[in-house]
Amino acid sequence: MSLRILGQAALLAMIAVALSGAAWAQGEPAAVRSVSVTGQGEASGPPDRAQISAGVQTIATTVAQASQQNQAIVDAIMRALAQQDIDKKNIQTSNYSIWPEQQHDPQQINQVRITGYNVSNVVTVIVEDIDKVGEVLAAVTNAGANSIHGVQFMVEDTAALEQRARAAAMADARAQAEELAKLAGVELGEVLTISMSSGGGYPVPMMEARGGYMMSDAAAVPGISPGQLSVNIQVYVTFAIH
Repeated sequence: MSLRILGQAALLAMIAVALSGAAWAQGEPAAVRSVSVTGQGEASGPPDRAQISAGVQTIATTVAQASQQNQAIVDAIMRALAQQDIDKKNIQTSNYSIWPEQQHDPQQINQVRITGYNVSNVVTVIVEDIDKVGEVLAAVTNAGANSIHGVQFMVEDTAALEQRARAAAMADARAQAEELAKLAGVELGEVLTISMSSGGGYPVPMMEARGGYMMSDAAAVPGISPGQLSVNIQVYVTFAIH
């Protein structure tokens, strides 16, 4: 490399140092001091609706027989739901399946024969009147449902619960930040960043019963406890400190 080129490089380096020194003298913005905290907030309230999953399983020699028997019971369940004033828009088939009933032949190794067919139909029902959940369960079991896969309680509009949970989470975050600032001997400033996540979901009381009722049995109205549902919110907040 020639002396001329080296001289030019040295000159450029000197200019860069001079400029950086001038900028430093004029005062570059200092890094903002901050404290970051995680606030927790929870709000609870009573559910106002429930979802029931009722199933019908039948076994017969042929698929046609099993399907016909199954459909007859499902039709009876639909009539029972209509008598309970359940709107059709709140009734949905959530599962329908057919599979063979197999038996190993003791006379021939690795040989199986089909002895019948199973048909399963599961109907999911939304009950908008929370006080009628027990009556609806009794109605569908009396109509022939031989499995109840679960009862899930819900809140139709969670906006109010979420708003309360967010407010509680922000209050918790500020209280933590103020305490930390006091312990550190500094003053808490403005909010710099906020992010949020929801967690915990909605605790849901569940129940399940299988194969307990025949169509001729009279099912008692079960006692159902809706309990409380909750919303959990986390906020991540960064405050400036001075």
